[in-house]
Amino acid sequence: MNFVNDPDVKLLVLIVLAAGLASAFWYFRDNLLPPVDEPVIIQPEPVVTGSRDQSGPTHPLAPSRSSALFDGELVPLPALDDSDSYFLLALIDIFGPGVGRVLVSEALIDKCVVTVDNLTRSHVAEKIRPVGRLSGTFGVAAAGSDGQFYLSSDNYKRYDSLVNLIARADLEAITAMYRRFYPLFQESYARLGYPDGYFNDRVVEVIDHLLITPIPDEPIRLVRPHVLYEFADAELQTLSSGQKLLLRMGNEHAAKIKRVLHNLRALIA
Repeated sequence: MNFVNDPDVKLLVLIVLAAGLASAFWYFRDNLLPPVDEPVIIQPEPVVTGSRDQSGPTHPLAPSRSSALFDGELVPLPALDDSDSYFLLALIDIFGPGVGRVLVSEALIDKCVVTVDNLTRSHVAEKIRPVGRLSGTFGVAAAGSDGQFYLSSDNYKRYDSLVNLIARADLEAITAMYRRFYPLFQESYARLGYPDGYFNDRVVEVIDHLLITPIPDEPIRLVRPHVLYEFADAELQTLSSGQKLLLRMGNEHAAKIKRVLHNLRALIA
């Protein structure tokens, strides 16, 4: 399957980039609940004061240094609001020119940061995603005459190319790029509403959240109380947007992604 033409590959690679960046393209395509018209609120949850030591990050990230990825002396980073083209070139160096055709053209780092921050929440508004909405259908299978609905196994097959791509990803190269651009990620995170927080701490927290995604019995039963499908299991239905993505991949694919996240965490924590 061609990387440029596969919607799931485009999205989930970005999350390996951003959410680990890590992160990808993970979410934001095959939503179990199709997007609805609603106000876009890019507002973090209130920061609890006095609950953590503000003397420094829990997971300090070593500064960037020259490597095989960045030959020679590194040039200064641009200002955050002028970084789109610079950051895009760095992504193209790792993933090829196809990645540029699926990303937004403005506020790319800001949208990566807010996307990562929202992966633990129930919904990520389309307007804050670093990729555009892509075409595709959500596969549902009806079983027997009892009117039961199940998540179709055809959905899992659609992630084959994606999972293989992520499994082969050069995590050290991605981490080197993440370190290189981390000052801009940190600035964006502070601007989002966390002036005393550390973006890398949040990335590690999000990875840990995804790693505890439950492993349900398959096939996963769905219900349709109104127009939209929901997970029949109330506990699954209350999972975050990032965890629901792993469920839609299927248990086998989710296990591979979790292994990548585990290895990525070791590189940035």
